[in-house]
Amino acid sequence: MIPKLDVKRLLAEKKYAGDLSFDFEAEQDLLEIPFAEIVSPVRALLSFAILEDNSVEIKGKLVFTLKGLCSRCLKETEREYEGEAEGYFVPSGGKGEDGDYPYSGGMIDLREFLRDALAFSLPASLLCGENCTAPGYKED
Repeated sequence: MIPKLDVKRLLAEKKYAGDLSFDFEAEQDLLEIPFAEIVSPVRALLSFAILEDNSVEIKGKLVFTLKGLCSRCLKETEREYEGEAEGYFVPSGGKGEDGDYPYSGGMIDLREFLRDALAFSLPASLLCGENCTAPGYKED
């Protein structure tokens, strides 16, 4: 389950920074590698900072595993990956830039941010190793 960040409550408690750590189920439609899947759960290790204008910066990493057939030799493989996650959230009506995530009611829903971060972290192919020994494969 993806938690929501309650900015109103955090401000009331004078907690302007902190860490978030949780697991969530990946959306399989993000992966475009044939014969591969994202092994759930994805681990989110994030930190947040609430700024003076009530905008919120969230940074961290996502750790996930891909399982399937090697894109070169078709050997069954499973590899762990780590991707960066960085987002900037602005209150509705606030001045944000393209790419910022709006939030309203003092609550930040992290779903779209995590979906985007995971999509940008996915590799173009799944390889069984650094030097795949697929027949006929030769590095240039």
